[in-house]
Amino acid sequence: MSDAGDAVLTLTNVESAYGPIKAIRGVSLKVKKGEISTVLGSNGAGKTTILKTISGIIDPRKGSVHFRGEDITSRDPALIVQNGLCHVPEGREVFALLSVKDNLLMGAYTRRDRDAVARDMAQVFDYFPILRERADQDAGLLSGGQQQMLAISRALMGAPELILLDEPSLGLSPKLTKTIFEIVVRINRERGTTFLLVEQNANMALHVADYGYVLENGRIVMEDTCERLREKDDIKEFYLGMKEAGARGERRWKKRKTWR
Repeated sequence: MSDAGDAVLTLTNVESAYGPIKAIRGVSLKVKKGEISTVLGSNGAGKTTILKTISGIIDPRKGSVHFRGEDITSRDPALIVQNGLCHVPEGREVFALLSVKDNLLMGAYTRRDRDAVARDMAQVFDYFPILRERADQDAGLLSGGQQQMLAISRALMGAPELILLDEPSLGLSPKLTKTIFEIVVRINRERGTTFLLVEQNANMALHVADYGYVLENGRIVMEDTCERLREKDDIKEFYLGMKEAGARGERRWKKRKTWR
């Protein structure tokens, strides 16, 4: 496991299930403060279950979750948000009948400093100018990419230390995906916000994150810095779509455009 004496989030031997079906088994991971960590894995591997367990949506059957050194295992999700941890779920789940601005204010519902909230809203509009243009429009009328921008922005309005980000590229074009990830990196660098990212676009995730975990059948089977993971043969073949070529003992990989 990564050297994370300054870890903001720690999972220790966590097991979660849906009825009799175990979704994750013995998962241990750490997320360092100020970094972007990612969990890779195929559909059904248990990635979303990890995030739901952290944010209190699912109670683990075993193990513990610590945030900023405090045990938050099975804590009420609303209290977890107040502690500075926000979850951007798969599918965005914006409030469709509320305006963009009201969605953002919902993200700040635990805060009392109106001036700070106003400053954060201005910064959110700086990150995503289209949201300023559509501030009075119902969120349900936004495109998928715009709703993803809104979902991330709503989480930012809670002034979190850690954001759990579940499949932000789902259903988006490559261009919009690139835009979303550029802003995630910018938020991380400018605000120091820590991210735990679940993403099927492994190529993108491994180029924006600092540290990565590979999940298979509910278990962590590999972990390392993302720079090192990108060079591992299994990752290249199964997650980056690079197939082996050439004679045995001499591996040559197809060139693939990547974004850094």
